[in-house]
Amino acid sequence: MTPEPVLSVVIPSWNTKDYLAACLRTLAAAEKPACEVIVVENASSDGSLELLRREHPEVQLIVNASNQGFARGSNQGLRVARGRYVLLLNTDTEVAPDAIARLVRFLDEHPDYGAVAPRLVHADGSTQRTVQEFPTLKTALFFSTPFERWFPDSRELERYFLRAWDQESSRDVDQPPAAALLLRKAMLDQVGLFDESLWLFYNDVDLAKRMRAAGWKTRYLAEARVLHHVGASTSKFADFVATWQRDRLRYYAKHHGRLGAWWLKACVSFTFADWFLTQLGHRLRRRPAEPIRPMLAGYWTFLGQ
Repeated sequence: MTPEPVLSVVIPSWNTKDYLAACLRTLAAAEKPACEVIVVENASSDGSLELLRREHPEVQLIVNASNQGFARGSNQGLRVARGRYVLLLNTDTEVAPDAIARLVRFLDEHPDYGAVAPRLVHADGSTQRTVQEFPTLKTALFFSTPFERWFPDSRELERYFLRAWDQESSRDVDQPPAAALLLRKAMLDQVGLFDESLWLFYNDVDLAKRMRAAGWKTRYLAEARVLHHVGASTSKFADFVATWQRDRLRYYAKHHGRLGAWWLKACVSFTFADWFLTQLGHRLRRRPAEPIRPMLAGYWTFLGQ
């Protein structure tokens, strides 16, 4: 019988074959404890599945007939993971040789932490500012609305984006992204897996919030570095914005109730009105303008959710 691994690595995959190959290559070369690798293949059409079967027989494959999204796909891998720790990795990441060992060592030495996140960097080595505070009702008014344009230095945006911190030093945090995140399996057994109604976005924020409510802490470990090719997979979604807005609405409804959902709809309506008037002004001045009908249809769909 195969001994239980210390670490399970779960990688959701969708149409990023070349990135997946680099991710698995750096993962194989990294210092790490006894490990199993689980790839959840979400019906890629770019040869990712064929690559896995041909070049990576060591990988445990879960093959879906259609794209199940990040939350559900990750949960499929998490449910079969046998390790004491689970490392979530996006296909567009490449781990530094010592990154995983550093993350595992931290959780080994700090039993009150449920998760630890590495520092994500660009190809040139510069730090990606990916860690944020939890969103509040005030965030909905200042983020992705005209207020973000009118008041770019507002206190709320300073708080939400942690602008006073360069993210090049280690500290406790609210919500690191799940692009690369080491989780304690015992914590997941207590608080549950990803909320699958949050198909692509805000599922990691929701999990982090439930962790905090259960008394678990989350660490950002700047010494552990992971290269992240930002948006290699999510940018392929044709309905990227609509999916983001839908998942954001579901998050606000879950954590702020019916009032929170209506408040977010009001903030989005404010943003849509600003955009609509801008496009109308362009047309009246015979300037290039974006098509209104598709955006209007998307807006009405959002209000009906």
